[in-house]
Amino acid sequence: MEKANKQSIRTPLHLPVGFHGHAVNQRCAIKLHHPHNQSPHTVKTSCVSSPAFLGGKKYSLQSLAMAITTNITDAARLVNRLKIDGFSTTVTMGDDDCILPGRCAVGGYEWEVCVYPARTSGSPDGKKWVALRLALLSEPRTPAVRANLCCLALHLAYITSPKKESGVFRRPKDCTPFVYLVSVSDVENSGYLSRDAFTMECTITVLNESPTSQAKEMSVPSSNLNQNLGELLQTEMGADATFLVSGEHFAAHKNILAARSPVFKAQFFGEMKDKSSPSIEVEGMEATVFKAMLHFIYTDTVPELDEQGLEAVAAVAQHLLVAADRYGLDRFKTICENKPSSGITVDMAATTLALAEQHNCSHLKASCVEFIVSTPEVLDAVLATEGYKDLLASCSSVLADLLKSVRGRKN
Repeated sequence: MEKANKQSIRTPLHLPVGFHGHAVNQRCAIKLHHPHNQSPHTVKTSCVSSPAFLGGKKYSLQSLAMAITTNITDAARLVNRLKIDGFSTTVTMGDDDCILPGRCAVGGYEWEVCVYPARTSGSPDGKKWVALRLALLSEPRTPAVRANLCCLALHLAYITSPKKESGVFRRPKDCTPFVYLVSVSDVENSGYLSRDAFTMECTITVLNESPTSQAKEMSVPSSNLNQNLGELLQTEMGADATFLVSGEHFAAHKNILAARSPVFKAQFFGEMKDKSSPSIEVEGMEATVFKAMLHFIYTDTVPELDEQGLEAVAAVAQHLLVAADRYGLDRFKTICENKPSSGITVDMAATTLALAEQHNCSHLKASCVEFIVSTPEVLDAVLATEGYKDLLASCSSVLADLLKSVRGRKN
């Protein structure tokens, strides 16, 4: 019998259902008790070729050893311990009163855990409970962000069961349902407090976007709408209106003009719309000015103001400003107002000031006044120009502003 005990026994090894094989040694030592011998002895058995049973099916350990784990989701976690010091003072807080420990970043978003030390509404027994909930502070990058809050009340003597709530967050300030952690009565009377301090462990888990589900973002070409509309103006394709300006004809599209200008909208589609000839005569405007205005309506650009020569550009801008004001093109008007403001000269100051007064351009008016009264020499030079004489005749009210500015500089 003693000799038999030393023999090497080869026997199949049956593994329980649910076995997960990772690495298998070639030979395994197991302890056996012989029926006629009270002392255990070692039996060596071969494990490599032994079968294993998993889910009722027979597998070799070699195939189990080659199994791998593939993560089909990805999550970010943050574990944080929160301590309420002076817990006995917080039980008098109201039902909706909460403590905000501060922001934390998890999964690329900012979050906030709201702690309610004495919440009654929705509690399991209608009494005061310590409740928590998770709030999203950032703007979601996807239609829905999924996260949960798991809370554990730390007891001084034993481990308590965690409680958690999950939420789907679609906008900032979205919250999970309340996690009712433990009743205030239990905190006070069941060994949770240490020197009137109650500690909780909170775990925030955020489900990240799966890398396999993220579509590669394509680069979006820059908008060429202004170029397309500019070509439409240039080719006159589909034009249904013709303007006669200083002997020149300009074809355009009523819908586009009406969409950009309230004046054109009323002219073409309002109660006073012109039902006569499609040809419209525009008086009191140069052809070059009308052409530049049409170009702006279609393309939102004013290339005439990008030319060299500050004084020349300022002069052109004054004419365009009048056209912009006439047709209610506010953005066009502002662009044209800025150009003369930076190119005011002695010869143009009074004329530009009169223009600003007539067309309600407060920024341009202030720039003109500031330039005129900048020095006594400039003031005297402007007062000697023909433009100042025209200013006296057409806009005498603006003199009061000049006098106030001069008096202010003297003081």
